[in-house]
Amino acid sequence: MILALPARAKLNLDLTVVGRRADGLHELRSRMQAIDLHDLLEVEPAARTSLSVTGLEISTSAGNSVLAAQKALEEASGRELPAKLNLHKRIPPGSGLGGASSDAATALRGLAAIHCLDVDLDEVAPRVGADVTFFLRGGSALIEGAGERVTPMSGAPAWFALAWPGIELSTAAVYRAWDQVDGEGPNELRRAAGHADRRVEEFATRLAHGWQMTGSGSAFFRACADRAEAVAATEKLDCWTAVSTAVGAWA
Repeated sequence: MILALPARAKLNLDLTVVGRRADGLHELRSRMQAIDLHDLLEVEPAARTSLSVTGLEISTSAGNSVLAAQKALEEASGRELPAKLNLHKRIPPGSGLGGASSDAATALRGLAAIHCLDVDLDEVAPRVGADVTFFLRGGSALIEGAGERVTPMSGAPAWFALAWPGIELSTAAVYRAWDQVDGEGPNELRRAAGHADRRVEEFATRLAHGWQMTGSGSAFFRACADRAEAVAATEKLDCWTAVSTAVGAWA
């Protein structure tokens, strides 16, 4: 049996950095929206674990979030959970679209399903990453704390134009920059992202009015009235672009 699951991206419709905690993590408040852009994770029972990755190239220096999720779930369940894992990447890495966290949450769901686990994934998710809890269910939600407090919200149909300059930003580097320059606007990490990498600032200035950065960057989005408007917003951009729509909760 092969279980194929979409690992959907997200947008931060707004983002406020509340402050920095004693443990070094930053408290935030953000309205988050899942969209239909997605990676695809195939999970299959196996005698030993293997992972293959196709599609967009991702860095392996910091480890893969899918394998990190597997390790956390093995610790929670008290046993090994071998699987053949195939990940097809369509969400740009280091873009603020949540690809790594979504992959991790999808791995938790897929591994729990094929191994018939009775484990509370809400307790495991925060051990893997800040946004992993959100991606267990998706939809629209208010995110607080270091990302572990998720309050579902009612969503509405929406279309978005997406643009990514091909810059893979380190979330940690952007938050360190926020400690130096603070923030303003609908996404308070926007200034910090430009401080961490000047190319983000240059990209932002080339975009027309109405574009907003998501997460810690470096992708931007523009809310549109319909698909045609979203397509038109991306047509003249010389970078990776996509058109996406909001999706509801999947669990």
